[in-house]
Amino acid sequence: MRIGIDLGGTKIEALALDDAGLEIARHRMDTPRGDYDGTVAAIAGLVARIERETGMTGTVGAGIPGSLRANGLVKNANSTWLNGRPFGEDLSRAMGREVRVQNDANCLAVSEATDGAAAGKGVVFAVILGTGCGGGVALSGHVHKGPNGVGGEWGHIPLPWAKPEELPGPACYCGLSGCMEVWTSGTGLSMDYNAVTGKNLTTREIAVLEAAGDPEAVAAFDRFVDRLGRGLAVIVNSLDPDVIVFGGGVSRWDRLYRDLPAKIRPYVFGGDFDTPLVQAMYGDSSGVRGAAWLWPAG
Repeated sequence: MRIGIDLGGTKIEALALDDAGLEIARHRMDTPRGDYDGTVAAIAGLVARIERETGMTGTVGAGIPGSLRANGLVKNANSTWLNGRPFGEDLSRAMGREVRVQNDANCLAVSEATDGAAAGKGVVFAVILGTGCGGGVALSGHVHKGPNGVGGEWGHIPLPWAKPEELPGPACYCGLSGCMEVWTSGTGLSMDYNAVTGKNLTTREIAVLEAAGDPEAVAAFDRFVDRLGRGLAVIVNSLDPDVIVFGGGVSRWDRLYRDLPAKIRPYVFGGDFDTPLVQAMYGDSSGVRGAAWLWPAG
């Protein structure tokens, strides 16, 4: 049995898979926000509950909204109470076994490369378009994090080929300005729409208007797709993945897959763009499945 943990800002989800990748247990609970020790205890409690119910002991992998330094300390987490703490070590101690911890976008990449929309592909680039803008890389089904633990973190490159009106760009929580995350997250879409129209709407409300053909919402989504295309062209020019797989709330918009190729192609060296763009097969469950698959078969 493989147990995966998806630690989010508002909820913790635990999932158990058998050797065939079939779900055999699932539980979720609210995240103890701001409480580091409470978070560790909550995860250990969810694992213990699954093991009691199934009568089995499992490996444990966890996906977090951040990454690990070489010394095992968490960095870059928007769940800020994790930053600077030895999260993997503390989880391992609490459960009496090794726990593998990875960035949540890397977990998405592993999930989809293992038995999802990118199964069988050698180089998978995963994009999370939600509250933030994350990215992860799987090579032959395994996480590629790099020596700095930031493999795939395209959300914190500057918006490429920026237009004069896009400079210097909004401030990002990372301390810089004009990062992809402030433009091509759901939050960034809402901020851009509000800045242009003076109307304070959520991403979901803008999506409803866009689907109904509202000109301001359509224009906002046009800007969003154009910026997303420029950013992904940098990924293609540098990594040239076999497939790009999308997760997160914004990934549910069908128009993304129809319009993006034409926005990426002009910025790809040589003008060719044949990379498949696919939606995550397992949707919101892909991250927790990927955390479980941090312990691969064999």
